[in-house]
Amino acid sequence: MKIGFMGMGKLGLPCALAIESKGHDVVGYDVDPNVEKYIKTREIPYRESGAPELLLHSNIRHVSVQKMVSHSDIIFVPIQTPHDEKYEGITRLPEERVDFDYTWLQLGMATLSQEIEKQSDPKVVIIISTVLPGTIREKILPIVGDKTKLCYNPFFIAMGTTIDDFLNPEFVLFGRESKWAEEKAIEFYATIHDKPVVSMSIESAELCKVAYNTIITSKINIANTLMEICHKIDGANVDDVTNALKLATDRVVSPKYMDGGMGDGGGCHPRDNIALSWLARELDLSHDIYEDLMLSREHQTQWLAELCIEERDKIGENTPIIILGYSFKPETALIVGSPAMLLKNILLEMVEISPSMYDPFVDGEPVPIHLFNNKAVYFIGTKHPEFANYGFPEGSTIIDPFRYIPNHGGCKVIRIGE
Repeated sequence: MKIGFMGMGKLGLPCALAIESKGHDVVGYDVDPNVEKYIKTREIPYRESGAPELLLHSNIRHVSVQKMVSHSDIIFVPIQTPHDEKYEGITRLPEERVDFDYTWLQLGMATLSQEIEKQSDPKVVIIISTVLPGTIREKILPIVGDKTKLCYNPFFIAMGTTIDDFLNPEFVLFGRESKWAEEKAIEFYATIHDKPVVSMSIESAELCKVAYNTIITSKINIANTLMEICHKIDGANVDDVTNALKLATDRVVSPKYMDGGMGDGGGCHPRDNIALSWLARELDLSHDIYEDLMLSREHQTQWLAELCIEERDKIGENTPIIILGYSFKPETALIVGSPAMLLKNILLEMVEISPSMYDPFVDGEPVPIHLFNNKAVYFIGTKHPEFANYGFPEGSTIIDPFRYIPNHGGCKVIRIGE
């Protein structure tokens, strides 16, 4: 099939590469002029597993909106629905809550639909952007023409592993508006994989997408609560507990996201909880569980900050605190929604001293020697394998919420939850 992308950023371009890898003819458009440069130079400035290899041999073209529309049988729309930094989970939960910002999605859809209306045939347009329930009917359908045949098809992917997640999903979710568009989309997905397709109303699909993300948050919060309990009870080990629970695939459902560690992160999960907390207020829900999830994440991170300060004071109150790793997960260099950034901000609030931070993939430079000249409290903020081989100064304390740092002579290693 001939596939178009209205938006080829960190989500759109990897998905376009995945689709092309299955034999489809793909073109795209993005308002960012750098995207065309990435395609021409065959290099991207962010970590995305599999993307550099696919881009090296790709025939994807960056074209105008007009050419993209005329070329395509199906057009995917992965335009961002951004949020202010204070709603991404790197600071304490603000009292004020807001919906996502749909400005870019509305502008992109209006531009796309206007071009479709100029051409003779209807087009299948598949929106994959994350939105709250009611958004497409209230904010998108009124601004598109009759020839724009919509489906809502949000992806369940994570930045850093976008290509594999797209090619190997648990299921494909559709919010139907046009039956014809849905049938064409299902025909397309049959060329990608044989995973089940679940179809429902657009409003139900919008809710299903954000519910999926917030359920992941709840699992991480539960695992981290178990980690804290085990840390405070002699003889208990969180990995023993969670590894047993992972076997309960009938009731607990899945072993994923059931390891004690840092809080939920990324560009979707914290912000989706905060946005649903806003919706809970708008709908006057009987209880705002999404606020609970974010406060649980925040309070667990504050406990980690208190542990850092406690260990610092044992060495000496002028001892530096150094956070190693602050991307939101190991597979990416992105720091959006990073729980390590939340830890940094809480530490700054508590002791008025900003801890030093280093991440080999975010900073893109060799290990700064000055961070290892003198004893310090080192906190492992992201589970990068490289940290297990670092040489820590004698007299230091290493706080490891992932429990993978080996013993270091002359250092105290605290594996949280062990």
